[in-house]
Amino acid sequence: MSDLHHEKHLEAYIVDKLDKQGWLVGASFEYDKDFALYTTDLVDWIQETQPTKWDKLVALNADNALKVLKNRLDQALEKHGTVQVLRRGFDIAGCGHIDVSEAAPEDQRNQDVVARYAANRLRVVPQLRYHHSADYEIDLVFFINGLPVATVELKTDFVQSAEAAKQQYREDRLPVDPRTKRKEPLLTFKRGAVVHFAMSDSVIWMATKLAGENTFFLPFNQGNEGRAGNPPRSDGEYPVAYFWEDILDRDAWLRIFHSFVYVEKKEVVDLKGNWSTKETLIFPRFHQWAAVNKMIADAKENGPGQAYLCEHSAGSGKTS
Repeated sequence: MSDLHHEKHLEAYIVDKLDKQGWLVGASFEYDKDFALYTTDLVDWIQETQPTKWDKLVALNADNALKVLKNRLDQALEKHGTVQVLRRGFDIAGCGHIDVSEAAPEDQRNQDVVARYAANRLRVVPQLRYHHSADYEIDLVFFINGLPVATVELKTDFVQSAEAAKQQYREDRLPVDPRTKRKEPLLTFKRGAVVHFAMSDSVIWMATKLAGENTFFLPFNQGNEGRAGNPPRSDGEYPVAYFWEDILDRDAWLRIFHSFVYVEKKEVVDLKGNWSTKETLIFPRFHQWAAVNKMIADAKENGPGQAYLCEHSAGSGKTS
């Protein structure tokens, strides 16, 4: 059997699981390649949660309302990045502040916030064609209210390993087209998708900055009895099923982007003594995400003031 057949099977399986979990399933032809947006979700979100502001936008700009919205959002994404825009929104002259998503409410008594949180649109688009001149397709792309937040390249161990997916990112998923020099907004650091997963049916790796051959991947695995990788499943599921069962759970996924992801800034000096600010997008590795959730759950049950020990290998990001 061909590699394509195996990838398609796993891809369809994941999409079906997400569909049953309440995700919307999109089509590539509805994706705006110029702005890296699933426009329908963005407009539907604003119309449902901020109808007055949408009406102002239309009243001021008539048929150009959508163009103004996209241009202003693009400026905000270029300046502040996807994470900040998702959390803090952006401004449009004459319309005021536009929120792009809603975090989980701390108080369920605020029905307006509860309704806005429920209005968040999570969408997966299989085989997304993002390039203008080449038939490049990414196996899965995930959106929150129209903004891309993650991509996935899938392989199956029967034919290829996750290493082949990593190489695909390094060679074919370039933030700048080497021929046309066109900047690819979906793959641009900070401005585009926040994280990129190289996944097989047994392991997952992730990168937060695509930089050709310099793209650096970290493991996004559970660990297997003190070793790397993931344990086999007794229920016959894929070893990586935790990805769509736990990480892509609606509440968990939204909480990751509202509470876990951040931009780390460090002052660095080169060999000539020149100082600069290095920015790194931090997406939690699985053990970090799981440890924080366990500690929060314990604190809710036993109250504050408890002591916790994060026991893991050196360099695993325990401090983060």
